[in-house]
Amino acid sequence: MNFTQSFKLALKSLRTSKMRSFLTMLGIIIGVGAVIIIISLGNGLKSMVDQQVERVGITQIYTYTWGLGDGTTGNVSPEEMYAVVESRPDLFEGITPWVGAGQGIRIGGEEYKKTSIYGVSEAMYRPATGTTLDGGALARGRYLQYVDVATQRKVCVVGAYVEQNLLGGDALGKTVSIQGVPYTVVGVLAQNSETMTEGGGDDQLYIPYPNAMQISGTSYVSLYQITAVSRDAVSQAQAVLMDFLRDFYHDTDGSLVYNAYYVQTMLEQVELINTMMGVAMMVLVAIAAISLLVGGIGIMNIMLVSVTERTREIGIRKSLGAKRRDIRRQFIIEAGTTSAIGGVLGILFGCLVAMGVGTLIGGMVAAQMGGNATFTATPTVSAVAVSFGVSVGIGVLFGYLPANKAACLNPIDALRYE
Repeated sequence: MNFTQSFKLALKSLRTSKMRSFLTMLGIIIGVGAVIIIISLGNGLKSMVDQQVERVGITQIYTYTWGLGDGTTGNVSPEEMYAVVESRPDLFEGITPWVGAGQGIRIGGEEYKKTSIYGVSEAMYRPATGTTLDGGALARGRYLQYVDVATQRKVCVVGAYVEQNLLGGDALGKTVSIQGVPYTVVGVLAQNSETMTEGGGDDQLYIPYPNAMQISGTSYVSLYQITAVSRDAVSQAQAVLMDFLRDFYHDTDGSLVYNAYYVQTMLEQVELINTMMGVAMMVLVAIAAISLLVGGIGIMNIMLVSVTERTREIGIRKSLGAKRRDIRRQFIIEAGTTSAIGGVLGILFGCLVAMGVGTLIGGMVAAQMGGNATFTATPTVSAVAVSFGVSVGIGVLFGYLPANKAACLNPIDALRYE
């Protein structure tokens, strides 16, 4: 028989015992479906992470400086950090210190103790994208400008919660008091979360960082957010910062102090997250692949039963001139057909479940993050192709032993088999 005849015979054999065939395929269906679901959800998660990174920017570099802490050597000053950045315009685009000035503002006679106050520079806002470095958008007014920072103007940019709930829905030009000092609102950020709550991400206020340093009573900055000119320049820019800080932080005997500073790039964070997700996905896929192994053993078992049931048929075919390779090919094609149909059913099952779960998770993510992130679990063509190929390969692999057993039967013994 040629391949087409063998394939038709395999389909006929499957139709003869539908329930047994379905149960044989079940392990393949579950294994292939699980692999597709895991890969789809993993790709959806990776895509969501990429979206968030895109909002913030892959070129961001975070520099933490804590100083020696022994009272003998001062910490690096903002002016020195600015000098490093300004000395390499080929690598650095801008720098903003981050200064926490505590919580609590007063509007009129009311005091609001949970509003967070941060000091930043004009580099916190990117005019090209209309967003801040942490992904926030400017809804109205303007952001802090260079002159505001340089002259320590008493101006501020407020979050959506402050405008809507504390300033009556129209914040521009109104005054907010911080430790008894009035600040004029010049800008309002767009709503960042679906539900605005007191003390949440929208209950914030930004002022020039020198003002925040005065309020907090600190003479140094612990966190700087620095922007490189491009993705390719991130590593070199990080190296320049590390060299500067390594030279700056020496103790009295000249040894390096590694716990006085730390420089991390967004690129490193993304690579770390992707690596962790990749390892997790590999583990989950390996666990799901156990179902494929079980499915393969099931195919081998049912094919051995089939060989036993069709012993006389094999004997007749051999007595009529069928060779070993013909018998072997027939049973291998039957095993491959069984696993291939199971693979197709598994692909359909996996795609439907992945899209359903992706839609559910996507709704939860959108509600949690105010529409600033989307989650879609769409199966990829490569995942479908690999899953189908693996399912067929398992059928052929585990079907070879029964097929070889059938091919090696003695035709006389097979004809006499009852």
